[in-house]
Amino acid sequence: MLTEAKRLFTGEPVWESYRKPRIPTRELNGSISVDVVVIGGGVSGAMIAESLSGHDLDIAIVDRRAPLTGSTSASTALIQYEIDVPLTKLTKQIGAERAASAWRRSRVAVEGIAAKIRANEIDCDFTRKDSLFLAGDMLDRKGLEQEAWAREAIGIPTVLLGSQHLERNYGIKCDAALLNQNNLTCNPVQLTGGFLKAAIARGANFYPHITIEELQHRGKNIVLSTDTGYEIKTRYVVYASGYEMPVGVHPKKHAIASTYALATAPRKGFDIPLFWQASDPYVYGRPSMDGRMIFGGEDEEFGDEDRRDELMGKKQKALEHKLAKLFPDYTFETTHFWAACFGGSDTGLPSIGRLPGEQNIYCAMAYGGNGITFSRIAADLISASILEPPDPEEALFAF
Repeated sequence: MLTEAKRLFTGEPVWESYRKPRIPTRELNGSISVDVVVIGGGVSGAMIAESLSGHDLDIAIVDRRAPLTGSTSASTALIQYEIDVPLTKLTKQIGAERAASAWRRSRVAVEGIAAKIRANEIDCDFTRKDSLFLAGDMLDRKGLEQEAWAREAIGIPTVLLGSQHLERNYGIKCDAALLNQNNLTCNPVQLTGGFLKAAIARGANFYPHITIEELQHRGKNIVLSTDTGYEIKTRYVVYASGYEMPVGVHPKKHAIASTYALATAPRKGFDIPLFWQASDPYVYGRPSMDGRMIFGGEDEEFGDEDRRDELMGKKQKALEHKLAKLFPDYTFETTHFWAACFGGSDTGLPSIGRLPGEQNIYCAMAYGGNGITFSRIAADLISASILEPPDPEEALFAF
């Protein structure tokens, strides 16, 4: 097979409790010829297919699973432009100009998601949210001050908040935090379904339960052999297979890890900014539209599913303890808990674009805590490359 097969999550993600869109699918009952094959029907594949649709291209989305049952189901859907790696640290890693460009592009991507939701009339509990970057063992108050100055210097308005403000306004017990505006939350399953339905309405086809076994170049075309025995001939291939990496494609300093998350019973009127903490391991959270707390973290630097799942009981207790410590005036009741694969990189940035040595094979590795934001960047960069002209910032995220 061309992509790794993983048990992407275990447990009961909170989104299983909400309505799922019905996605029209087709059966692959013969060999076909198309312009673009998108391998993977999660949020990255859905956004890429939607961006390419409506441009006189025959698009096939193939997935080894049924629609809306992969890793997108396990996302907590904090849609932020603040990258996992703080701007001050990223500047030291890749230089001031590239770091600033990455942060600005992330901000543009969040606005792009909002615009696409409106344009496609996607019903996904889309909400504008402020975000809080809480002080922790990686960045204390002084470190947050420096981070605020760095963000302001590249045009990102940022406010430093003290402990009294945090406790009085949000019920959060923490020394300090940075406040940023115009981030998003949504239901990621409904979001993905909305993009898939938009692409399908413009002529794309979704083929579920298809595993690609082999890829061959035949002249100017690419031929994909499937486990059904049928072939798909195409001009372009886009890997959007999430944490099931293409076999043999392992960008430097990218890795699959494990993460854990819980959701609580709804509380009437409960509404706070989304938040994440400058700690290792870090925690993050957000409210749902119906007043749940969705809270995650306790990441482990391994991707083995059995090891991940063995820790679920321990990790649930650890997350519940950290949640109670951050919000001492609240009493939360856990109703959902799950563990999932998670991808990350040393810089917190994704890898997007043509695979090295290939002309018409692309890959979107939208790894990190900004997965949905990076999926938007991937859709913009890859569609621009195929449709032309290419995006001027494609080198920033290239393999």
